[in-house]
Amino acid sequence: MKKKIITIVAFLIIFVSACAVLFKFNKKDDNLTKVRVAEVAHSIFYAPQYVALHKGYFKDYGLDVELILANGADKVTAAVLSGDVEIGFSGSEATIYVYNQGEKDYLKTFAQLTQKDGSFIVSRKKIDNFSLEDLKGKYIIGGRIAGMPEMTLEYILTEKGIDPKKDLTIDTSIAFASMQGAFIGGTGDFVSLFEPNATLVEKEGYGYVVASLGELGGIVPYTAYNARISYLEKNPDVIENFTKAIQKGLDFVHTKSSKEIAEVILPEFPDTSLEDLIKVIDRYKNADTWPTTTEFTEKSFDHLQDIMINANQLDKKVEYKDLIYQK
Repeated sequence: MKKKIITIVAFLIIFVSACAVLFKFNKKDDNLTKVRVAEVAHSIFYAPQYVALHKGYFKDYGLDVELILANGADKVTAAVLSGDVEIGFSGSEATIYVYNQGEKDYLKTFAQLTQKDGSFIVSRKKIDNFSLEDLKGKYIIGGRIAGMPEMTLEYILTEKGIDPKKDLTIDTSIAFASMQGAFIGGTGDFVSLFEPNATLVEKEGYGYVVASLGELGGIVPYTAYNARISYLEKNPDVIENFTKAIQKGLDFVHTKSSKEIAEVILPEFPDTSLEDLIKVIDRYKNADTWPTTTEFTEKSFDHLQDIMINANQLDKKVEYKDLIYQK
């Protein structure tokens, strides 16, 4: 009888302990603030963000972040304006478009994640010592019109004295998510692709990576986080903590090896090998893609608008102070 009582007591102790642990775990999760983020694309280009997610930096700052793939800056903007998400993650040009359309509760940028274009020019044929002159008379799938990859492409061509409208054909009719498939299917002599798509096309023998648009296009707040003015004003602590988590992600990619970064973000790219991830991260590191801080300068914002004006997507510049959130 005594032995039976001891067994029952031991079971109860284990049961109560397990319940306490479970309650504590759930209580911790309940205390997290839910934040939905619409991301413009799912790319290794955004490695610092995925580091922040998988290293638990968002949770460290009390946030439960859910990433929702929107596939395009226009769709990201629509999601933020409709209230489907709290934060948008796309090219900073999106905030300028919304502002110029007269939206009262417009979007402001509060943190940058990348400071250069993340796409690469992929050639159908192998070209040794590639130069932009090789694009003359050719057909390139450039991306969505008024999107940063396509506008950056036009800008660097113009800077080199190449007329984007007359000296080559830039196809802007193909949706961002379909560009890789279109190129593999035989469309175009060149295509502008983000990673891991560029590396996958190269690995499968459909093309060759010949240039980085990031290295050619200069420093801009290329991909950044934004939110409505109303949300920013009501949730300054959320914005501050979100920014701190992203900063930790940036710190990680600047202090760790490409292999260490790849191992952390590998779950985000199950169809990409660790070896390929390392290769892509090396490319982005060499191009100085990731800034050391989430803050960006008026000079880089001004350069962004130069690119937009060159592409005839902006008539006059918007004041830096009007679109940059400052607590």
